[in-house]
Amino acid sequence: MKKTIIITGAGRGIGKKTAEAFLNAGWKVGLVGRKVEPLEEMAATYVNARAMPCDVTDEKQIDTVFAAAVQDWGRLDVLFNNAGVTLDTATVDDIDVAAWRNLIDINVTGSFICARTAFGLMRAQDPQGGRIINNGSISAHMPRYGSAAYTASKHAITGLTRSLSLDGRAYNIACGQIDIGNALTDMAVKMTQGVPQADGAIAVEPVMDADHVASSVLHMAELPLEANVQFMTVMASAMPYIGRG
Repeated sequence: MKKTIIITGAGRGIGKKTAEAFLNAGWKVGLVGRKVEPLEEMAATYVNARAMPCDVTDEKQIDTVFAAAVQDWGRLDVLFNNAGVTLDTATVDDIDVAAWRNLIDINVTGSFICARTAFGLMRAQDPQGGRIINNGSISAHMPRYGSAAYTASKHAITGLTRSLSLDGRAYNIACGQIDIGNALTDMAVKMTQGVPQADGAIAVEPVMDADHVASSVLHMAELPLEANVQFMTVMASAMPYIGRG
């Protein structure tokens, strides 16, 4: 029986790369995202891909599409909570409150909603259990200059990961977190052009192929439920993280 995973933010970037890695490894993959076209394109390319267009901040939509997938598949083995957004670099007094709320709604509340639905399905299925993998960030450990909203959201994800790990023990639900640094996606192209540093300088930063993230998530997901990668950091080796600030 093929294993199953739902990936949020699957239409682009890390989500798309990860979905392709799981599909090529023989998994059934549910593709969650707000833009329909890239999800349907992937579903037309891979027989085991399922387009699941919806908004992660809408619990009714998430409940509906997750339940429909599990009804067809028989069970949900893994959720990769990947959907997220960032803001332009700015000090806190220049961050628009509406932009803050939108980011927190997607990055934190959306992850909570998806985890809530997946946890309930994993708890109810037979055999009981599953795995939730949250996409954190290097910013979950160390902030970048001018990143108050994004950094706060990723610290919240770490709290969610720890709580899910503890709450899931009784139901054979494991939860881990992958913290990513400078994977080359559309969001990270700016790293190759120069970004603000803690000392006020603008500097180009090393990046890595996003395929390394996808293979890392696949490794986490393919462990037996008796083992768990609690936290994994995957980053461009020479990026400014160790010693940042």
